[in-house]
Amino acid sequence: MNGIRRFWGHLSTITRHRHRVIAHCAKAGILWQGLFHDLSKYSPVEFMEGVRYFDGTHSPTEDARRLNGSSLAWMHHKGRNRHHWEYWTDFNLAEKRYTAVPMPRRYLAEMLCDRVAASKIYKGAAYTDAAPLEYLMNGRMRDSMHESTRVLLIRFLTQLRDEGEDAMFAALRSWIREG
Repeated sequence: MNGIRRFWGHLSTITRHRHRVIAHCAKAGILWQGLFHDLSKYSPVEFMEGVRYFDGTHSPTEDARRLNGSSLAWMHHKGRNRHHWEYWTDFNLAEKRYTAVPMPRRYLAEMLCDRVAASKIYKGAAYTDAAPLEYLMNGRMRDSMHESTRVLLIRFLTQLRDEGEDAMFAALRSWIREG
């Protein structure tokens, strides 16, 4: 794929993803957050790496990591976007290492909206309401999340799989309001 196609393909993908997240955040009752979702993806460090490794089937950061050992775009992104559990890590003095801390409700809700939207964008017509949970369970990163974050993420994604999007977003709205 040539550079122009990668440029427009990446721009289109991140913009379509962002618009889906905005729609999901509206359903979750956090529209304001959705409007500011992933703006850092348009910054030079994130955007240019995205263009370089874009193929339209998965996140370009995966290829950057595979080829370079790390992704500068991801390191930039996770440090500026509170809807990623990786943002919610801090140095644990007792354990003398970085550990995850619980995510605030509104950011965990945005993370759910983000995961569902990403599955829809990358899966396309093959998307099912089971896809976001399958992606989480097939990966190893869930083991590094704070336990309460992991439990809640699995709870809502299981509800999505079993009861559908409307039920999950209704439960998510209610859960956000409780907090």
